[in-house]
Amino acid sequence: MRGGQWRRIASQVGRSVTVWAVSTLTMLVLAGILPDFQLQSADGDSATRIAVTAALGAGAFGVLSAVVWPVLVRLLLLVPALVLGLLVFFLNGSLLLVALRLNPTGRGAVAPETAVIVAAVMSAVASATGAALAVRDDDAYRRRLYRLADRRRRSRPPCPATPGTVFIQLDGVGHDVLTEAVGNALLPTVGRWLGAGDGRAPTHRLTSWHTDWSSQTGASQLGILHGSTYDVPAFRWYEKDTREVMVCNRPTSAAELQRRAVVRTGDRGLLGADGASRGNLFSGGADEQALVLSIAARRRGRENRSRAGYFAYFSDPANAVRTALSFCAEVGREIGQSTRARIRKQRPRVGRGGLYPFVRAFATVVERDVVVAAVVGDMLVGRAAVYADLVAYDEVAHHSGPHSQDAAKVLHRLDRSLALIEKVAEHAPRPYRIVVLSDHGQSPGETFRARYGLTLGDLVRAGCGLHVPRRAERTHSGAEARAAVRAALRRPVEEGGERHRPARRRSEPIVLASGNLGLVSFPDVPHRMTKEEIDARHPALLGTLANHPGIGFLLVRSAEHGGVVLGAYGAEIPLDRLDDEPGPLARFGPGAADAVRRTHSFPHTADIMVNSAYDPADGEVLAFEEQIGSHGGLGGAQARPFLLSPLVLSAPADDGRPLAGAEHLHRVLRGWLHESGGPQVPLPAAESPAAEPDRRVA
Repeated sequence: MRGGQWRRIASQVGRSVTVWAVSTLTMLVLAGILPDFQLQSADGDSATRIAVTAALGAGAFGVLSAVVWPVLVRLLLLVPALVLGLLVFFLNGSLLLVALRLNPTGRGAVAPETAVIVAAVMSAVASATGAALAVRDDDAYRRRLYRLADRRRRSRPPCPATPGTVFIQLDGVGHDVLTEAVGNALLPTVGRWLGAGDGRAPTHRLTSWHTDWSSQTGASQLGILHGSTYDVPAFRWYEKDTREVMVCNRPTSAAELQRRAVVRTGDRGLLGADGASRGNLFSGGADEQALVLSIAARRRGRENRSRAGYFAYFSDPANAVRTALSFCAEVGREIGQSTRARIRKQRPRVGRGGLYPFVRAFATVVERDVVVAAVVGDMLVGRAAVYADLVAYDEVAHHSGPHSQDAAKVLHRLDRSLALIEKVAEHAPRPYRIVVLSDHGQSPGETFRARYGLTLGDLVRAGCGLHVPRRAERTHSGAEARAAVRAALRRPVEEGGERHRPARRRSEPIVLASGNLGLVSFPDVPHRMTKEEIDARHPALLGTLANHPGIGFLLVRSAEHGGVVLGAYGAEIPLDRLDDEPGPLARFGPGAADAVRRTHSFPHTADIMVNSAYDPADGEVLAFEEQIGSHGGLGGAQARPFLLSPLVLSAPADDGRPLAGAEHLHRVLRGWLHESGGPQVPLPAAESPAAEPDRRVA
C-alpha cells in the first residue's frame, strides 16, 4: 500500500474509535441519569466492569445501526413518510434492546420506553461526532456523502461526464425579496454566486420573469415542468361541464392537470430523460419521484414509493432525531412568534393557531430535509436533471408577511440547504449546474375581510339580493405545505371543503378565492354567462362589485364585445382596446392586458373574474383568503419571481424581450438541458461510452 492509503485507513480507524468512545461515554452518562437504564447487576459492579459493558453495548448498537438499519428502512418504504418518521424512534430503540441482549457481559437492562430515548440520543451524538471529525477531511466527507446513495448507484450503469442540472425552486420568493435578502447578507451562498460584496467574480446571473394572471404554484409549475398553463385560470375554479371544483393542490386535480398538459404538448415534460421530481405538484415526466402530489392519489406501488427521498434520509437514524428536534423547535418558534405578534397588536395579522404551527414545522423542517436529502441522492448517482420545490418560505410568508423577520429567518436556513447542495456537487460523479428559481412572489397587504368586515362571497351575495350571513366563512389558504402533509400521510383529498358541496339552490353563485383573485360562477347555467345575461338576472351585481373600493377590476364575457374589463364609475373597456385604453388595468403595469386576454380565452374561465384593488405606492393588495402575504392575481411583487442561473448557460432573455410566462421559462430550461448535447441517459454496463458517444435522449 502507498503511504496515502495507510494514512486514510489510519484516519478512518481513528474516527471510528473516537465515535465508539464518545458513544460509550454517552451511554454511561445516560445510565447515570435515567433510572430505568442500568449497566450493572443488582449487586453492583466495579467501574471497570461497567465501562466494559457500556463499550460493548455501544459497539453492538453501532454495528446494528450500520448493518441492520438500512435493511429495516428499505422494508418500510411503502409506509407513509410521517409514519415512517415516528417508527424510526421505536425501531431504533428496538436495536438498542437487541444490542444489550447481545452484550457478552450479561449486564445491561433498559425499559422499552427508555430505550427509545437512549437510542435517539446515542444516534444523534454518534452522527454529530462523525460529521464533526469528517469536516476537516475532504475525502472522509466525500465518502460520507457517497454512502447516502451507494446502493442505488451500484444498481445504475455509469453516468456520462456531461453536466447535469439541478433546479431548486424556492416557492414564493419574489425577485424583490431575493435582492433585499442578498443585500442584507441573509443569503451568503446566493450572494457569493452573484459576487455581492466580497469582490469575487460572479458565477450566476439574476433575472426576473413575469407570471401569467394566475400567479400561483399550480399554473407556474405546470408551465415550467410541462410547458403549458392553458386553462388554469386560478388556484381553484369551478368547471361547469363536470360540476367539480378543481384545486391545484388536490392530488386528483393535479393528476388531471398534468394529463391535460401532456396531451396538449405531446411531451412527457422537462424531466422526461433520466430526471427526478422532488416535492412538486407535478412530475415533469420524471421516473424518480418523491412527495409529488400528482401521483399521491394512485395506489401504492413501485412508481410512487418515494424510495429515493425516504431511503436516503431515514437510512441514517440520526436524521430522524435531528428532524424531530428541529420540528419541535419550529413549533415552539411559531407559537412564540405568533404570541409576540398578538401581544404587540401587529397589523396586518391573521390567525395562526390550531394545526398551523405543525403545518409550518412540516414545511420548514420535514419537507425541506426529505427533499434536500433526495436531491443529494440524485446528484450522487448522477441523474441528468433534478427539479425540487422547497415550500418553507411561501408557507411562513402567507401568515407572517413576505418581508417579515419570520420569513427572513426561513430564507437564511434555505440558503444553508443551497450551500449543502453546492458542496455535494463537488463530489458528484458528474459536474452539476445549479439553477435556483421561484414560481411566483408574494404581495403584502391585509385581507379583504379585515378591511371591510365581509368576504368576497358576502359581497357577491349582497349584489345578488341573497341573504348575507353575519359570520363570514373562512377560506382555505391553499398553501402547498398542506398538500405535502396530506401526501406524506397518504390522505390524498383534504377533508372539509376541497370538493364542492352544492348550494341549497343551484341558482346561487359559487365564489372561490385564489389569493387576491376571486372567481364567481353560476352552476345552473351550463355555459359561461355574458354580461348581458348577468345583468338580466342580477342587475345590481356587477355594479356592486366594480364600484367597491376593495375591487380593482372585473373580467366578464360580453355578447357585444367578446370580453370586457369593468371598473369603478361605469368603466367598461373591450379587451381589444385595452392597449390603447387600459382603464382599470393601468395601475397593474405592462403585461396586464395580455394576461387578462389570455385568461379570457380559457374554456373554464369563471363567469366573473375579480381582481382585488392594488396600491402601486406600497405594493399592497387585498387577499380574499386569510393571508397577509398572498399571490394568485395581478398586483405587485407576486407576479415577479426570479431566475438565478450559472453564467456558463446562455442568457435566458438575450433578445431584449422580457421573460414572460411559465411556458416561456419552460422553453428556456429545456434549452439549457440540451446545451451540452441533451439530457444524458446512463449507458448499459455492457456498452462502452467511447463506442457510442452520441447515445442520448432529446
